[in-house]
Amino acid sequence: MRVLLIEDDEMIGEAVVQALRDAAYAPDWVRDGDAAAGALLGREHDVVLLDLNLPGSNGVDVLRDLRAQRSQIPVIILTARDSVEDRIIGLDAGADDYLVKPFEIGELLARLRAVTRRLGEHRDSKMTSGGLVVDAATHMATYEGREARLTSREFALLGALLMRPGTVLSREQLEQKLYAWEEHIESNTVEVLIHGIRKKLGASAIRNVRGVGWLVEK
Repeated sequence: MRVLLIEDDEMIGEAVVQALRDAAYAPDWVRDGDAAAGALLGREHDVVLLDLNLPGSNGVDVLRDLRAQRSQIPVIILTARDSVEDRIIGLDAGADDYLVKPFEIGELLARLRAVTRRLGEHRDSKMTSGGLVVDAATHMATYEGREARLTSREFALLGALLMRPGTVLSREQLEQKLYAWEEHIESNTVEVLIHGIRKKLGASAIRNVRGVGWLVEK
């Protein structure tokens, strides 16, 4: 899952990016409001983590411009502004959540799971489709009586398919969910990950549509 971090503080940005990578997200990081506006034009991200005190356009302006474009991408504000008035302004501008600095990384990841559950209409940390169940908090997967722990990349790929059950995703679409901007894309990564998941859960856990892509049954 692709996450856009908009944060000008180097120490916070580096810590969040590393935590996101460790949790199987693909984070892209920009450091000012103007760069954020450009990054959001591509519509390639699933969630935005937004600081309010930014060089260039401030975070509230970035958020208002995003919502004016009718974008429904979830936005979590990360800020040191902790007054009730600031929270009201941020939420009224279109934020889905508001987290005050300093925060625990575990709480940030839990809030990320919460907003992304709404994307796939999942009610708790478990993503389900057909006989397939994946716990986003533990990366444990079960399918037709088989249970296995997924690697970070396996979880990211299977999670992307579970967000759109019944929909065929191409190699390029899956790669977009697995890799951040600066990462080198290995040509056979998708096939290797799918092979690994099928080995753990069974060949029918992920279905191939020859020449088109892959899906999980709805």
